[in-house]
Amino acid sequence: MLEINLNRVDYLQVGVTSPKTTKLLPAQEEKACQRVAVADHYGVVQCFGTKKNEIQSYFKTLPGPKITRLELGGAIGTIRDKIFVASGGEVRGFSRKGKQFLRFDTNMTEAIKSMHISGNDLFVCGNFIYNHYYECQDQNYYLSVDSINDMICLDMDKVGTIVPILACQDRILRVLKESNCLYEIEVPGPPSTLALYQNDGGDTGEDLLYGTSDGKVGLVSAGRTACTHKWEIPNNKKHGGVLSLHNYDITGDGIKDLIIGRSDGLIEVYGYDEAENPVPRFTYNCGESVTSVNGGIVGSAGYDELLITTYTGWIFGLSSEPADKRLDPNYLLISEDAAQKIYKLREEVEELQQQVQKERESYQLAAQSDIGGVSAVPYFSINDMFQLNHEDASYLLTLEVQTAIDNVLIQSDVPVDLLDSERNSAVVSYSSCDPESDGNFLLATYRCQANTTRLEVKIRSIEGQYGTLQVYITPRLQPKCCQIRQYQIKPLSLHCRTHTFDENKPLNTLTLRGAFALAEIHSWIVFCMPEVPERMPPGECATFYFKSTFLDTVLYCYYKKGESVFKSDNISTISILKDVLTREATKKKISLDISFDINEESVPHMLRFIHPKLEYQLLLAKKVQVIDALKDLKVHENDLSFLAPEYQEILNSSDQLQLEYKRQPCHLERLFGMITDLYIDVYKFKGINVKSKVPSLLQILNNYDLEALINFFQAKR
Repeated sequence: MLEINLNRVDYLQVGVTSPKTTKLLPAQEEKACQRVAVADHYGVVQCFGTKKNEIQSYFKTLPGPKITRLELGGAIGTIRDKIFVASGGEVRGFSRKGKQFLRFDTNMTEAIKSMHISGNDLFVCGNFIYNHYYECQDQNYYLSVDSINDMICLDMDKVGTIVPILACQDRILRVLKESNCLYEIEVPGPPSTLALYQNDGGDTGEDLLYGTSDGKVGLVSAGRTACTHKWEIPNNKKHGGVLSLHNYDITGDGIKDLIIGRSDGLIEVYGYDEAENPVPRFTYNCGESVTSVNGGIVGSAGYDELLITTYTGWIFGLSSEPADKRLDPNYLLISEDAAQKIYKLREEVEELQQQVQKERESYQLAAQSDIGGVSAVPYFSINDMFQLNHEDASYLLTLEVQTAIDNVLIQSDVPVDLLDSERNSAVVSYSSCDPESDGNFLLATYRCQANTTRLEVKIRSIEGQYGTLQVYITPRLQPKCCQIRQYQIKPLSLHCRTHTFDENKPLNTLTLRGAFALAEIHSWIVFCMPEVPERMPPGECATFYFKSTFLDTVLYCYYKKGESVFKSDNISTISILKDVLTREATKKKISLDISFDINEESVPHMLRFIHPKLEYQLLLAKKVQVIDALKDLKVHENDLSFLAPEYQEILNSSDQLQLEYKRQPCHLERLFGMITDLYIDVYKFKGINVKSKVPSLLQILNNYDLEALINFFQAKR
């Protein structure tokens, strides 16, 4: 493996940044330092560079509306050194010297989230809308069925035509031709960012890199009528989602390397082997979301580096310049004038610090006086995400604040479990709850360490239990203030969208008919299921497929005006849908005609499905129970060769077993709960109440045997 040594060099801090709002302008000479263009949420566009190892500003605009995207452009065949920024529905263009030459209002009903420039062609996307303009005149329009996270166009010089590609939340890349979707490319996660392979699409111009919000990176070839999947980098180590991608030869082997920036602060460099498969070369974690990664030369002429921008606005480089070179006394010579300037600046900083302290004290006195003072609540930006993790069927709540976090309070009106997260160093404390009197099932406070700006919390919900999770974020600011974020826990919260459905499984069917409109039944489905777009699907009917991330069961949803059909191999899923949809219809005073077809084969199918998971958790619990006794034995006995091999193995892997058990403390109880719910739901559809038989069921589960469990379910009541 090729070793890369890169050293961090800090440049400056701007305001909070959105993904893809930093670019390196092309160098005017080979191996010369490049200028950096960056835009932030304060609406400021600035261009800076380095000269004689000092930051030099070339231009800086006045504050304005929040800027969500920055792209470089230029006429076909010329250097792409024009700076284009998008804020709201407006696009502005600046020269490399800061002169504004374009101000174009797109008249879009949505704010621009993503943008691409190719010659005189401008491509912009809102949440669902794609627009193409040529010389600021409308050309093409497309309305996506799910939200658009990013968009890009293939290199027109190589493919010879305009090929826009949209990265949509429903795990689909949509390849457009004019105002129509030419075909769809399914990817293994919700795509969050796109980049051309080798920055130009490779040899054919059709190769496209994608990064997903669950941390995967892949390469596809988007041909004229169909695509080819080339490779995928899985996210086995549970790193953060991918926010930015770039290609640059940082290893110096003549082939551009893949640079990845993630939401957990991880920066990765991948090279390529002889078969052109990605190979890891370098990693660095900066502790903040990486909104932009670029490769070029910024700090010192002749030395390649990676330029990184974080969510809170830090811009720094990972430079190939040796660290000891900067320590060389001959490298940096400070004149007497420069030394005097530094001395004066230090004095000014001290004076300002004293002034701030005096103002803070006077503010506190004014706020505490009888007359009272006018308190201006400080505004702070929060980057939050509540996302289902398909690997372990839990939700990852990520909170990132532009200033240090003091504490975070989590409150839930439905039962949820907080799981251990490796990247969480905060101290958690729980408050007692009384659901009957105060409606709280969870009150937990996370106290963060100094200078913590990012917090991750893992949460697992129970399907069928739905409500609201509220998070109160308090930063280390004066005066004390707090922001609230709310997240809906949906009835089928552990289901995720998929694009295939296995009809060979024993399926149970639920059919609802009534005087409901398509918009009403769609709103009910949005209320029940995660990952369903709030916008109505086009056409007179809609079909969605889902998979349970906890049990791998399937769900089919079809609905139109006056009718909806649901199919699942899990009776409990059908039961939850029946109860929730009936309640929603009753609220609207809509009468429903409910019919169902229960497949008796689905019950043993489900029990056999759960069997490997249940057997594994029972075995894990038994192993953890004997670890303390085995450790005591090890203290008193020098030779443990008399122990059975099974116990020796438990002792050798005790730390790993305890860690796994600690991470999923309620896994076994969840499986017992699902089997109990399944038992109650099976007989509920037969009109029989079997709650009195639940203790007998729990007794069988405690002395678990699959065949005995199946016989108990099939016994006549």
